[in-house]
Amino acid sequence: MRMLPKRFDLDNVFDNFMNSDTDLKCDVYEKDGNYIVEADMPGLDKDNVKVEYDNGYLTLTATLEDSKDKSKKNYIRHERFYGTSTRSFYVGDIDESKIKAEFKHGVLKVTLPEEKTKKSNTVIEIK
Repeated sequence: MRMLPKRFDLDNVFDNFMNSDTDLKCDVYEKDGNYIVEADMPGLDKDNVKVEYDNGYLTLTATLEDSKDKSKKNYIRHERFYGTSTRSFYVGDIDESKIKAEFKHGVLKVTLPEEKTKKSNTVIEIK
């Protein structure tokens, strides 16, 4: 029994499978009382990146425009992503004036103050 077709191309097996190429790859960590979000955005300029904070959510948006001379090219394979990618993180109610963002060498770094909440030991009555 033959499981693979006669003309099987391994280069194309996972094309568009869980299309993760368009997702913004991010790291989130805590350092010195702040949360740090770092997002890889290769090939982008600072002008194509937007950072927003609204109702406890931090949203990162990156837009990469397609080249204007696309019609002049006879593509054999076109893999580079063009369009908009967005990631959102719930960060809670924080002082938005303390959020800082910088963009260097294709990496966006957003620093957010760690939310300080009073922890109390409360017993909830079950009715």
